Amino acid sequence: MERGEAKSKKAGGPPRLCCICNERRPVLKRPRTLQQICRECFYEVFEEEIHQAIVNNGLFKSGERVAIGASGGKDSTVLAYVLSELNKRHSYGLDLFLLSIDEGITGYRDDSLETVKRNELQYGLPLKILSYKDLYGWTMDDIVKMIGLKNNCTFCGVFRRQALDRGAALLKVDKLVTGHNADDIAETVLLNILRGDIARLSRCTSITTGEDGPIPRCKPFKYTYEKEIVIYPFAVSNPHSHTYAYFKKLDYFSTECIYSPNAYRGFAREFIKDLERLRFFVQTFAFYIRQELFWISLNPVKTSELRRPRKCLSKGRVSVAATFLARNGAKRVLLDGLNRGLPKMSIGRARGGGVNGGDHKKETKAGSTVKTLESKQCGSLDF
Repeated sequence: MERGEAKSKKAGGPPRLCCICNERRPVLKRPRTLQQICRECFYEVFEEEIHQAIVNNGLFKSGERVAIGASGGKDSTVLAYVLSELNKRHSYGLDLFLLSIDEGITGYRDDSLETVKRNELQYGLPLKILSYKDLYGWTMDDIVKMIGLKNNCTFCGVFRRQALDRGAALLKVDKLVTGHNADDIAETVLLNILRGDIARLSRCTSITTGEDGPIPRCKPFKYTYEKEIVIYPFAVSNPHSHTYAYFKKLDYFSTECIYSPNAYRGFAREFIKDLERLRFFVQTFAFYIRQELFWISLNPVKTSELRRPRKCLSKGRVSVAATFLARNGAKRVLLDGLNRGLPKMSIGRARGGGVNGGDHKKETKAGSTVKTLESKQCGSLDF
């Protein structure tokens, strides 16, 4: 009887309220702060934190033209919506555009582009679509048929970055923003640690990159956790809540790329998720990576001196040729390999000790030996 009375008292107690407004009942617990908050407060703090990241880091200036890398996925869709809302609410004075890349992946990209086209109408943002076929003469389906399912992300990553630069140049924008979030940055840090790539490790946490080039890239979601980005579109389109947020109805494509299950990044993602399942690791490993303290504690040298672009000897400015080669060298090497029927000449290591067979001999059917083409070492391409 005493237990039953205790349970009834507990059940009949005052309902728990949102820890921010203390007015409405909480509907979710924030993965970032573990606060139990209501839906309306979640919208407010989510958008305000992104606004503060933009303002505190001076990402934009009034009158700038900004392209949003739109894939149709949750990150880019939420970014397009939130950025368009903040632009109106806080009078950023930006001209926003959607920029999409069609890699030519049947059953994946063709469907996601339909989502982007709907976003164009929903948010009233002009859309520009560029395809691998038009830019390079190849689709990812064609590339996978030639090289198989291994290393295809290498080609796609390099080509996609170059395609985004081309599209941004065609739109004549001042900045290019992407939906990379805190989880993506943590994965990149871990990948660079595993590769021993000190130069990229020093710059991969920057909220703005490519400032020395023609079109800088910004990551407004740098401090935003992926779990909250996933919650946001579901919360704003909940049909059981007829509030202001109900009418947002974010529309995004959630299917994973059919060629990505074997990607190296996937292993880093699973490793970090496994660590976060252990409660004490949330405040150590993953948290320090996301807040850049992890890199600061490992960095006793001045990484700004590493891989610095060469300067013109006559005027001291960064060499245009050096910048062009740094940005286009990887794409040219990979594309040249495809066109010559040697797609693997610039990726992977050969078992015989050389890189990609560059130092070993390969026997032909006739019994003669020929020396294969020499290629760059693994890790030398700016993926």
